Amino acid sequence: MSLKFLREEQEFLRGPQKRTRELLRAVRIFFECIRGFRFLHFVGPCVTVYGSARFDENHSYYRIVRELGQKLAQKGFTVLTGGGPGLMEAANRGAKDMNGVSIGCNITLPHEQKPNPYLDRWIQFRYFFVRKFMLAKYSYAFVAAPGGYGTLDEFYEIMTLIQTRKMKNFTVVLLGTEYWQPMLDFLKNTILKANAIDSADIDLIIVNDSPEEIAKIIQERAVDEFGLRYGPKRRRVLFE
Repeated sequence: MSLKFLREEQEFLRGPQKRTRELLRAVRIFFECIRGFRFLHFVGPCVTVYGSARFDENHSYYRIVRELGQKLAQKGFTVLTGGGPGLMEAANRGAKDMNGVSIGCNITLPHEQKPNPYLDRWIQFRYFFVRKFMLAKYSYAFVAAPGGYGTLDEFYEIMTLIQTRKMKNFTVVLLGTEYWQPMLDFLKNTILKANAIDSADIDLIIVNDSPEEIAKIIQERAVDEFGLRYGPKRRRVLFE
């Protein structure tokens, strides 16, 4: 990403600009959404996997997330990630191991985030909020593997959409019990006790470390509870 591009983004988020520039920016955002719609419309039933870009293939979580990608592909799901390295790469790599469909929604960053090499197709987004929108819109379930600010942002946005019923109650899984336990304790012992959320809001979250069990839960809920749909091309997906 050039310094000019970075300055444009910073200026956009700084506050009101000239109305002509705001209109042009809105048009650019609109066309980025259209690109995303066209790209993802026919990729099949997706499961989005969030996770850190910083954990390489020698990390234990990388191996677990790669296995998750394998299990999801075996169940017939397209594995959808942010398209970057680390645990995103692990999920895409697992899908490719099983000859599954592996898709990435990459983001343009100051320090260029290159798409990982295990993608069948990928699309580059300029705006984080457009990218998050696409990852949410086309998925039947969401798995948050260990990660940082970006993963937390994505996880909590999905939870907010489900809590406020803007999104149907799709499956949300936290993979990595030990990693996420302090956050879960905070939700239960601080936020819940302060009545900022209800106990039912916490019950929406599934915590599991087994790729096999996670894939099975997602399959059962996507098919049985939510009536999994297929795109106009009638791409045939065989569930185990």
